[in-house]
Amino acid sequence: MGSHHSEPEPWVVHRVRALESLLIEKGLLSTEVVDTVVQTYEKDVGPMNGAKVVAHAWVDPAYRQRLLADGTAAIAELGIGGDKMVVVENTPAVHNMVVCTLCSCYPWPVLGLPPVWYKSPAYRSRAVLEPRKVLAEFGVTLPEDTEIRLWDSSAEIRYMVLPRRPAGSEHLSEAELAALVTRDAMIGVAQVQAPAPPR
Repeated sequence: MGSHHSEPEPWVVHRVRALESLLIEKGLLSTEVVDTVVQTYEKDVGPMNGAKVVAHAWVDPAYRQRLLADGTAAIAELGIGGDKMVVVENTPAVHNMVVCTLCSCYPWPVLGLPPVWYKSPAYRSRAVLEPRKVLAEFGVTLPEDTEIRLWDSSAEIRYMVLPRRPAGSEHLSEAELAALVTRDAMIGVAQVQAPAPPR
């Protein structure tokens, strides 16, 4: 194991925090505004980037191959930069799940802010010891013969799951497909749900 658990927070995070406290102190920014910005990053900017990558891989087989061969380069093709990325694909035979056992290394540019549970010691240890049980708690029940593979993110390499495309989504556009992809599906603790049938 590398010593990535002592990884300092990226300088950008420190800089943002310093600016934030200064702006709040000077009365130029309220904590509500800060919360809104954080929420945007958590819900939209990050996960939306990842969702675009997934949807593009679903509709373009050549891109999917490039993504699985060299995640960093393929993600950069879509104008999303950042971490060294390895993308692992869920299939009927294999379900992938990402954890960072020593801290909470996480691909911010494609997934936004890590969820609180991802950083928790319980998830980090139990995902390794009893992944099937943890998945069931997230509502993912897999057939007994599906192999579960766990990927341990580090300061050097971040992992992202390419979830399975849901059945019944053949008629959807790439943008509509992207709207179905959740952050949790790209961590591997959820599956992408088929769209609700039109009323």
